[in-house]
Amino acid sequence: MRASRLVSLLLLLQARGRMTAPELAQALEVSVRTVYRDVESLATAGVPVYAERGPVGGYRLLDGYRTRLTGLTAQEAQTLFLAGMPGPAAELGLGSVLAAAETKLLAALPPPLAAQGTQVRERFHLDAPGWFRTDEPTPHLAALADAVWQERQVRVRYRRWKQPREVTRTLAPLGVVCKAGRWYLVAATEGQIRTYRVASVREAVTLDDGFTRPDGFRLADFWQDWARRYEADVYRDTATIRVTAAALEQMVHLLPPAMSRAARETAGPPDADGWIHTAVPIESIRHGHSELLKLGAQVEVLDPPPLRRQMADTAHALSRLYPPE
Repeated sequence: MRASRLVSLLLLLQARGRMTAPELAQALEVSVRTVYRDVESLATAGVPVYAERGPVGGYRLLDGYRTRLTGLTAQEAQTLFLAGMPGPAAELGLGSVLAAAETKLLAALPPPLAAQGTQVRERFHLDAPGWFRTDEPTPHLAALADAVWQERQVRVRYRRWKQPREVTRTLAPLGVVCKAGRWYLVAATEGQIRTYRVASVREAVTLDDGFTRPDGFRLADFWQDWARRYEADVYRDTATIRVTAAALEQMVHLLPPAMSRAARETAGPPDADGWIHTAVPIESIRHGHSELLKLGAQVEVLDPPPLRRQMADTAHALSRLYPPE
């Protein structure tokens, strides 16, 4: 266990250049005192690690020192190949780069580990987009990703849902995210960090001007927080309904996850007729109407009144189209 931790500490310093003892402790999930002991052990073993004093100090390796990739377990080697995403990499313009990296990794691994890595790729495949969804055209994705990597500003012409529909913005691109097969750009503009759907970018021009990334910004943390707030902002209203037990089970297949999850969490016991009272979040009356219609005669809207009236109007219109024979 300690030998594996020492290798991890060495690779962290090699990858990041300089890290403080608290940063290393957090990354390795150990105490700062343990980091002190591990660094001393590495130095005793002949690894050229040294400490820099001052407010921007920390531990670092002697310039030019590199260690070879050694000590991989079978599970670690398998995980490396399981993490590969050839589809998204190709969309980013990095398909050939990923293939070359995997080839080099296979060549560097001992034969048993290389064989297991190949077996993982043959047995597991990631298909991110949901069912019945076509690919979105993202002709500017590679250029935006390159601007993220080069830390250069971009000027984009973007089509949004509100007026004016098309706007031009100068952005400092901080990262790209693939969510359920859809690509999003996270960028700073006008002192705020915002999210843009890459498929809605109509034009992108990389500028000569660079930018400085915000201190402490972590893409994964931002995205998790933004996605949570986005979902909460989208579903601003609530509909009180009663449904059959069968409809409650079908919701997971017919309704968006936020709606079906809330319906199960707030569901009461069945009444004398077997119907279940519950509540679902909705974006608007129009949204609730279109979604709840999927449940047909197995749902009754109790509140709000405008949604109940719209459901009733649709039911009456359908009865006129399909009168009893």
